[in-house]
Amino acid sequence: MSLTVEKSDSVCGALVTGVELTQDISADLTGELRAIWLENKVIAFPDQQMTDADLERFTLAFGSFGEDPFFGHIDGHENIAAIQRNADETTPIFAESFHSDWSFMEVPPAGTCLFGITIPPQGGNTLFADQVTAYERLPDALRDKADNLTAIHSAELGYAPNGAYGDDDQEGGRSMKIIPSERAREKREHPFVRTHHETGNKALFSSASYIQAFAGMEKEESDALMIEFYGHQSKEELIYSHKWSANMLVMWDNRSLLHAATGGYDGYDRLLHRTTIADTQF
Repeated sequence: MSLTVEKSDSVCGALVTGVELTQDISADLTGELRAIWLENKVIAFPDQQMTDADLERFTLAFGSFGEDPFFGHIDGHENIAAIQRNADETTPIFAESFHSDWSFMEVPPAGTCLFGITIPPQGGNTLFADQVTAYERLPDALRDKADNLTAIHSAELGYAPNGAYGDDDQEGGRSMKIIPSERAREKREHPFVRTHHETGNKALFSSASYIQAFAGMEKEESDALMIEFYGHQSKEELIYSHKWSANMLVMWDNRSLLHAATGGYDGYDRLLHRTTIADTQF
């Protein structure tokens, strides 16, 4: 069976077949898959009967495990988190706004792997917004402005005890293991335009989910600019909508994309297992 890449009709995304991920992955195959991943930014492998150990082995082929600072993990696998929602759950859908995973860390993760276990018959697509193309399509004046911005990142709005996924949310019956912490109030600064250290491409980095302000600006000016950028970053023509199936592995590049969850599957269980690929530098 030969490796086949079927590109999506969108600006990013591809389906990869002809590879068996339950087997050891050679260095040559890892290099080939890495090139496909970097080019397409998000790739999906359907019909993979993977165990949690397979998922861990696949992740380690692409780098060290990254930290998931506010997730609990599944029993026996400290680097796998369950992205879970039960059929009778009434809490808000997790991660519905566009973001890059853990952008508030000193060195944010390179990538994320997500394996579909229980997939509802409807809804639940993941949206991916190509931020390389978003940067390239900025009007000249706005691109010049973006090039000189430093963004202040924090997990406070989501994961502080009083955040969206804080103590009140946990008491509301969320099935996913989220661990709120005062640590979420920490802040770090990153350039709003980052250069991908593997591809050399420039991309807009992160969104209103984790950016609290642009450094050196008054709040009103900063908020207005964030809204303007977010509107551009999440334009329909930049988005690939990924439809899940059971036994599908998806990996995406957090340095090139934003992503967001969607609902539409009330009354159905949904379960995916997730790992994070650490980066070596910003």
